[in-house]
This record gives sequence, C-alpha cells and structure tokens, in this order.
Amino acid sequence: ALRKGSDLEKAFATVALVYSNSASPEGKLSKGEAKSLLQAQFLSFIQGQESKPKYQEIISALDEESENKIDFEDFMILLVSLALMSDLLREIRNVKTTK
Repeated sequence: ALRKGSDLEKAFATVALVYSNSASPEGKLSKGEAKSLLQAQFLSFIQGQESKPKYQEIISALDEESENKIDFEDFMILLVSLALMSDLLREIRNVKTTK
C-alpha cells in the first residue's frame, strides 16, 4: 500500500503491521506479549538500557500486571519512550546521510 511512501511512512506502517500481527482480534496485546515483542523486534534499542531507572520502571510495569492489555496507542508510547532513552538513538543522530 505504501510502495511509493516516504521512508517515515514506511517505517510507521511497519510498526503498525508488526503490532497488528501480534495483537489479539480486539487489537490488543497483554503486557507480557508487549514485552516479548519489544525484546524480539526492538532489541537493538533496548539492549544495554537495563541499568537506567526509566527503563526499569517501564519494564517492571509490563511485568507487574502482565494480564492487562495494551492497545496500539499505548504500545507506541512505550516504543517511543524506550527509543528516546536509547544509546542507539544518540548514535543514529550523529550519523549524517547524503542523498
């Protein structure tokens, strides 16, 4: 659907597709499923973050009530929160691309 879309549009579509493929028919993930999805699909961003208090807070919230469900909006907030604290994001920001 986004063959001619921008890189950003394709990236967002990929996130939505990955989430959708993992979510229940109601469009939600259990917190445990969300944690597993992040560990499988977002490892480069979360690796090495274990000692950061904010990371520990986010992950412990997923562990505490793993039966509770989260929707796509909550998942995106979680994803962005983890990306913003990531050391990998700092490295990416330092890379300049030419077109």
